[in-house]
Amino acid sequence: MLIEIAVADAYGAGFEFSSNEKISKFNDLTRYCEHDLYRMKGKYTDDTQMSIAIVELILFQSVWSKEKIASKFVDCFKRDPRHGYSKGFYQLLNKANSGEELIFMLRNDSNRNGAAMRSVPLGFIKNKEELISKATMQAMVTHNTEEAIRASCAVALAAHFGLHQRGKLSELESFLTVESFSGWDYNWSGEVTVKAFDTVSAAFHCLLNCNNLNELLKKCIALGGDTDSVASIAVGLATCFDEYDKNLPLNLFEDLDETSYGIEYLKVLDKKLYEYSNLRMDI
Repeated sequence: MLIEIAVADAYGAGFEFSSNEKISKFNDLTRYCEHDLYRMKGKYTDDTQMSIAIVELILFQSVWSKEKIASKFVDCFKRDPRHGYSKGFYQLLNKANSGEELIFMLRNDSNRNGAAMRSVPLGFIKNKEELISKATMQAMVTHNTEEAIRASCAVALAAHFGLHQRGKLSELESFLTVESFSGWDYNWSGEVTVKAFDTVSAAFHCLLNCNNLNELLKKCIALGGDTDSVASIAVGLATCFDEYDKNLPLNLFEDLDETSYGIEYLKVLDKKLYEYSNLRMDI
């Protein structure tokens, strides 16, 4: 899961809020493109780094609190500073020396997609009540609004539905409705904004209208806008469903430009996640 999230994130970052011309010309999965603003290429962004933080909390922190969650966000950034965060949040992460400091400085009234983009790994939590509690708590640290919290819970539940209930994609909308976390635009079209509703709607739309990771990643990018977040969520969720063909091209794995927290590190975390949930690694 994490490896595919990282690949989708890094690929999507090359098209984030890019022109339609760039997307049409280069969205063929043959290469990573350079980010228009940061000039990085083949590097994942905050979507993956914060997903890693959530995974480390799941694996190594039995009791969660807002302070512990915030501390993990700070730690992951400090050990491996990277672009992709909003300008304001990037500055706060640079300035904060602890989770308590981050919480004190942070305005957490945003309805943007930051909480949802890191929620896919929460699907490994077996108990749905615990999952919803932790999805809500981690969202409240940075995005304490109804829209952002619902988005975080919906993404986590979608992953849980595939991983633990072995559900079918055709049943996902009904499942989320029963769990009271539906209401998304499953027919999304057009460029995707950074709002939680828009990003999660677009991710669900793409997820439900493809059956392989190759097609899915290209479809997420073709929408335009916040392409890395849509791709990270949708591709991460797709790895949870047996019916999805996991056919991302080998070159995207080989060309991911990461060292300390790259493929090998993500592979270890992925293995531990499956062991944590007693699931098959070949899902």
